Amino acid sequence: MKKIFLVAATVIATLSTLCASAQNAGTAICAHRGFWKCAAAGYSENSIASLREAQNIDCWGSEFDIHITADDVVIVNHNRDIAGTTIWDHNFADFKDFRLPNGEGVSTLDEYLTQGKKGPQTMLVCELKIQKDEEREDLMLAKTIECLKAHGLYSPDKVMFISFSLHLCKEIARIAPEFTNQYLNGKISPAELKAMGINGLDYQIKQFQAHPEWVKEAHDLGMSVNVWTVNDEETIKEMIDLGVDCITTNEPYLVRQLLGNKEIKRVAAKGNCCCKCCK
Repeated sequence: MKKIFLVAATVIATLSTLCASAQNAGTAICAHRGFWKCAAAGYSENSIASLREAQNIDCWGSEFDIHITADDVVIVNHNRDIAGTTIWDHNFADFKDFRLPNGEGVSTLDEYLTQGKKGPQTMLVCELKIQKDEEREDLMLAKTIECLKAHGLYSPDKVMFISFSLHLCKEIARIAPEFTNQYLNGKISPAELKAMGINGLDYQIKQFQAHPEWVKEAHDLGMSVNVWTVNDEETIKEMIDLGVDCITTNEPYLVRQLLGNKEIKRVAAKGNCCCKCCK
């Protein structure tokens, strides 16, 4: 019984991770694929340097994408291929000669998390990409959790999960319900996600423009709301006014400017709540 109460308390704390807009008129900023759009990162998405720069400018979160190779190495990359070579059909060694614009090679998740540990104030927003089948998705998730634990980062204070794979979101809800877990694909209402055990939604701008009521519905259900990828002033203002909890962007400085003093900058030390009451 004691264990049940502890789990319930953790879940309640987690569901408040991003639910700050409605309560405190604050919005968090998440750097899309890291803060890559700068000279310091060499304009290289999903690079270790882009994560470092997101940490350096004190973004609330930094998003990155992961895949798993044929020989079971979890790597950081957005597309399912690298220079036309499909990741899930090839071993990690097959990508050893590839270089990002800043000269970095393809990072393993282990290498990426080494940098992640250096900026504990920045939430690691881990997107688990769809794989060729559910078995490979399950293995990728298991290895990701194993790697996070090895780096001391397996905590709702330090990492959250997002995915276009409904299967992966359901698996996270089953094995790690204490973590913020957001579905990306849109088209599913907050109430439907909640019924599946998924505690957040991270939808593209047009989904919220078509269904602005989903933000309030999600908040009323205790769910977190993120929007991607918002880069222009007009839409940033629209999403701030709508009350989303977090904006994922390639233009963190612009979002920061438009938010003024309504930005949530840091993961709170107490629990993983963004609310002012924990600061």
